[in-house]
Amino acid sequence: MNVAGGPGLAGGGMGRMPTKRRLPAASDPHRLFEDTSAASSSGTLPPGSNSTGGAPSSSLAPQGPFLPDPVSSFAAAYGSSLASQGKELVDRNIDRFIPVTKLKYYFAVDTVYVGKKLGLLLFPFLHQDWQVQYQQDTPVAPRFDINAPDLYIPVMAFITYILVAGLALGTQNRFSPDLLGLQASSALAWLIVEVLAILLSLYLVTVNTDLSTVDLVAFSGYKYVGMIVGLLAGLLFGKMGYYLLLSWCCITIVVFMIRTLRLKILSEAAAEGVLVRGAKNQLRMYLTMAVAGLQPLLMYWLTFHLVH
Repeated sequence: MNVAGGPGLAGGGMGRMPTKRRLPAASDPHRLFEDTSAASSSGTLPPGSNSTGGAPSSSLAPQGPFLPDPVSSFAAAYGSSLASQGKELVDRNIDRFIPVTKLKYYFAVDTVYVGKKLGLLLFPFLHQDWQVQYQQDTPVAPRFDINAPDLYIPVMAFITYILVAGLALGTQNRFSPDLLGLQASSALAWLIVEVLAILLSLYLVTVNTDLSTVDLVAFSGYKYVGMIVGLLAGLLFGKMGYYLLLSWCCITIVVFMIRTLRLKILSEAAAEGVLVRGAKNQLRMYLTMAVAGLQPLLMYWLTFHLVH
């Protein structure tokens, strides 16, 4: 076949051959975005875009502030004043029931004080001066006076007592979170009942004393030290060791409470060692003895079931 005769054949009457329609190349199935660089160079843009970079024109509209500057400044100042007033109100109401600002005094301790106070609780017989020291009508911090009450030792002793109680229950294969929680709640409940009973007794006897509720919590919490000693002795030496050391701790806590509380509950004459007679002072003495005698009963009640 003669290729040169092609034009003649085409012009011989068969007409122009139809041109093939070019289809766009199949897009890559792994491509995440459509390539619009060719459309941008040719002057055509994808729908929903403009010549400023492809973002919709509505997003480029300038947005003014939510509130005018004077109004926003006034709202911020008013909100801060309300917050400060609310904080002052809460602090004032809390201080009416819980002396938060005074609690710092009861935790102002150091290592030397803790060591000396634990020795005083376990061996109170050789201590002579039980008077609390004052500086300008204010008691000095506990770290400067071993006779001052504190909350650090009672709080730490209470937590340690719960841990030792859990250890004792574990050695007897009786440990459970519910039983340990019951032990902790029972000890705390007895402490609250004891403090409330002392406060009621002081009110009924009409004793004018500088003992505060926090002081009573501190003095009542010192018995947990002896309870820990008794439980540890029971774990190491059995029931015999438990009864021996617990009895010693009961005697020491009674002596400690009598010598400490008599300066707080009894009159100034009794605190100075003068024999005082009278119905009111007799009631105060009985109250002091009752508070001191209550400590061994609670110590035994909260520990005897933990030793087998």
